[in-house]
Amino acid sequence: MIRGVRGATTIEKDEASLIWQQTADLCLQMAKENGIAPEDIASITISTTPDIKAAFPARSVRQMEGWQLVPIMCMHEMDVPGALPLCIRVLMHVNTELAQANIQHVYLNEAVQLRPDLVRK
Repeated sequence: MIRGVRGATTIEKDEASLIWQQTADLCLQMAKENGIAPEDIASITISTTPDIKAAFPARSVRQMEGWQLVPIMCMHEMDVPGALPLCIRVLMHVNTELAQANIQHVYLNEAVQLRPDLVRK
């Protein structure tokens, strides 16, 4: 079964090192909480709010040990007034035996306000 695992985080400013660090941390946390190995990942879609322009977030994921072959695509989110700024969102499509209700979606930093119903403590 292929399931979607959602995650999001925010950065303090549009700076390449912050983009890469927060994206890597988010992807690793998503994998850890759901028992996902890189070879279980069919693909990853990463989106950023339009105010993030300093770097491609996928670069950090492609450089992680064992993640080099994971297909990744980056894009911008819709520019909606009032949307959470400086936000990076990740959607992992993974092969898993977990039921949809057991998927652990991960929201870090200011992104916890996006889906408080999914944040588990």
